Amino acid sequence: MFVTLKTLLRTLILPPASLLVLSFVGLWLLARHPAGRARRTGIALLAGSLATLWLLATPVIADLFERAADRVPARSPEDLAAAHAQAIVILAGGDANHSAAEYGHTPAAAGELLERLAYGAYLAHRTALPVLVTGGFAESEAMHTVLARDFGVATRWIESHSRDTFENAVFSAPILRNAGIHRIILVTSGAHEYRAMQEFEAAGLQVVPAPVGVFESQEFDPSRYLPSTAGLRSSTQALYELIGDLARRLLQLLHLRRHEVAGVAP
Repeated sequence: MFVTLKTLLRTLILPPASLLVLSFVGLWLLARHPAGRARRTGIALLAGSLATLWLLATPVIADLFERAADRVPARSPEDLAAAHAQAIVILAGGDANHSAAEYGHTPAAAGELLERLAYGAYLAHRTALPVLVTGGFAESEAMHTVLARDFGVATRWIESHSRDTFENAVFSAPILRNAGIHRIILVTSGAHEYRAMQEFEAAGLQVVPAPVGVFESQEFDPSRYLPSTAGLRSSTQALYELIGDLARRLLQLLHLRRHEVAGVAP
């Protein structure tokens, strides 16, 4: 129930849904109140939400949010190989197909998930470390299938019950500790890496970050000043990570506060 509620809130808070809702409220106020303060409020809501949607869909604006969300720099393969990690953990990221026709109706991955798997496989080949994949059932099935079939990497552990980053960490940590592993290379997307690190460290693991798709400044291109679906997607993903980290901090603060009030150590 909590995960379902969180998913619903995510959809309503993030663009484009939140801005479209505000624009519809503005239209409703204009239709119901042809004059007065309500009309001015309706005009402000409609114009403001559409203008904000336009800006968030503009790649140069999306770059600002991506830069803010990508707080963990990329590391060289040599640094990661020398980090004394004991395992590689790859986080799921959507874009999983459990029955892809072009692969003979076997699992496949695309987009962000495929990018994570490719980088995780690259590190596995260079370090010879065992691999754990974590995500929902369909995601984890696609991940270990793609790693073996397309990259020649065997998956040592499969965690297939988690539905968010918090559960990725909580469910993966005991699997790794039971295998005597306490220090991991954590592979996920650049914008997601910082928040994922906090969750896995809170679960008692030492984390060596290995972000993929880290933000890089783009050369000047006039088309980047025009709105696009890619720009809106980038803005939305970056905002989700920034808001998610803020929510994590608030929950952590509330948790500590409750223990202080109760007079016990967290």
